[in-house]
Formats: sequence, C-alpha cells, structure tokens
Amino acid sequence: ASQSAGIKESPSGLHAHLVDRLMSLASTNVMTFIAAKDAAVSRDFYENVLGLTVESEDDWAIVFDLGGTMLRMQKNVDFTPQQFTVLGWQVDDITAAMSDLRAKGVVFEQYPWMPAGSDGVMEFPGGAKVAWFLDPAGNNLSLTQF
Repeated sequence: ASQSAGIKESPSGLHAHLVDRLMSLASTNVMTFIAAKDAAVSRDFYENVLGLTVESEDDWAIVFDLGGTMLRMQKNVDFTPQQFTVLGWQVDDITAAMSDLRAKGVVFEQYPWMPAGSDGVMEFPGGAKVAWFLDPAGNNLSLTQF
C-alpha cells in the first residue's frame, strides 16, 4: 500500500549502504560556481563592489568566501551568460541593499514584464521582492527580500 501512496520502502543490504553514502551530500558543504570572461574585471566587481573576500587564486579560478560557502569563479571563459539568475542573496532590506550597490555603480534591470515605476523590484504573490543585476560577464545576479 505504501508504494501506491508514493512512499518508497527503505532499501536494505548493500543498496542501503550506497544510498546512505549518496544521501550524505545533504550534510556536506555546498560550493557554487560562476564564470568570468575577464577575470581581473570580475574579481574587482565581486571583491570591491559586492564585498566578497578572496580566499585564493590560481591559473584556473578565483575562490571567494560567500558567507561561509565557496564561490569558485572560473577565469577567462568564453561563454554565453544564462538569462536566469545564477547567484542570489537574501537581504533584509532590498531598498537599502539596492541603494548601497547603486552607489557603487550597479545598475538594476527593469524587465518589460515588470510594472512601470517598480524601480527594478518585482514583488511576487506571497510578498517576495526580487531585484536583478548583471555582473561584468553578464551573469544574472539577484537580491531577494522575503
């Protein structure tokens, strides 16, 4: 009966051991990646505009501390940026965060589907407010206030 309700039985034996090992990713540190077309320009943006700390740099990547999470920026990559958000931050006050970033030269996107006069902030049902901006490589970044 549990199978028909969408509940899977726990595996046993060797399979259970493998599933436990795979599921252990839930308790490990996550890391995230982003690409940069011009590593020097992107490093300056992430370090001096966004305020991230550089942990290390080698021939292939620049590693930033993203609030305890590793952000590994692949250097000098020829790529087409995604149109969707690839990295975002949850903020307590989106207006204040946008003001701080604007003072450092960040321009927030005003997409055609956003209401006129929204000043770059989309408010969704449920109350989430989101603002998007691009990094120097064209990666779509966001701020979200819940």
